[in-house]
Amino acid sequence: MLVAAAVCPCPPLLVPEVASGAAPELDAARDACADALGVLAASRPDLLVVIGPAGQDRRGPHPQGARGSFSGFGVDLEVRLGADTPEGVAARPLPDSLAVGAWLLGRTGWRGAPVEGLGVGEPLEAARCAEAGRELARRADRVALLVMGDGSACRTLKAPGYLDERAEGFDAGAARALGDADTAALLALDEDLAYLLKVSGRAPWQVLAGAAEGTGLGGQLLYEEAPYGVGYFVAAWS
Repeated sequence: MLVAAAVCPCPPLLVPEVASGAAPELDAARDACADALGVLAASRPDLLVVIGPAGQDRRGPHPQGARGSFSGFGVDLEVRLGADTPEGVAARPLPDSLAVGAWLLGRTGWRGAPVEGLGVGEPLEAARCAEAGRELARRADRVALLVMGDGSACRTLKAPGYLDERAEGFDAGAARALGDADTAALLALDEDLAYLLKVSGRAPWQVLAGAAEGTGLGGQLLYEEAPYGVGYFVAAWS
């Protein structure tokens, strides 16, 4: 059963070594993420699963101890999910989103439950996302999720996806649903529009919605900004 969740953005720029001189610009986001992870720790889960968007070759489960790297961003920094990989388990490299999640856990000194990962493909439709969430919630008596994903990348003229006037409204609805722990609203997010607006968090958020159905969890929105023209949200569900 899902007992808690933290929702965080997943840009590698959250990692100060990657952001370099621009690191202070996301200090407030990092602090909010730390607060959200505190909610996960307080829930004392039996299992923590980090969920985030992933490319074709890194979708699906990633075992405890799987490693990720920020070398693609010019930084010699490696992270891993929880403890070492069990002997005999071949672990693929983590997608960037899960590597950022692993970095957040390391930054806050996670010492709780075993940690696994799940890379979710952008095309996964809402119904399948929800079912994946329900399956995760059945994995243990007390399951917590760290859900990585960004809102629209089309909030300004200089955004990665250029300016789209629909982006602000989409992000406002997503932020409201995340802050209210509104599973129905998350599952109702428009998949096609999310794709056009380059929303990386849509599928992971809908996995969360499936996991949280019927749990009665409440939510709190801790951070909502659009630096660099991309919607970043931090929320805690408990």
